[in-house]
Amino acid sequence: VQLQASGGGLVQAGASLRLSCAISGSTFSSTAMAWFRQAPGNEREFVAALSWTGGSTSYADSVKGRFTISRDAWRVTVYLQMNILESEDAAVYYCSAGPITGLLSNMTWRYWGQGTQVTVSS
Repeated sequence: VQLQASGGGLVQAGASLRLSCAISGSTFSSTAMAWFRQAPGNEREFVAALSWTGGSTSYADSVKGRFTISRDAWRVTVYLQMNILESEDAAVYYCSAGPITGLLSNMTWRYWGQGTQVTVSS
């Protein structure tokens, strides 16, 4: 399974940005996808996740109401729409995928893509 994240960039605080993650390869075992982020000096943290099958979603409290995770109809791309960006949102964002083994916000993810940098200027 290969994951390719894109869409990062430099934006001003309050602006919006949409990240994309394309999944390819043997995807049959990947029933969920997620976004994580890691800022310098911090541990990687969960941002949002989506179940391919039931469409259920999960969000970190810090992004609820501002970020939306979604997928395309062909289950090959997952998006993260980020609105009202704050300086605290600046980080490298990673997408992940895997079979559902527990709560979306707390499960172990099998596959990881490379990161895409999001920079927020104040």
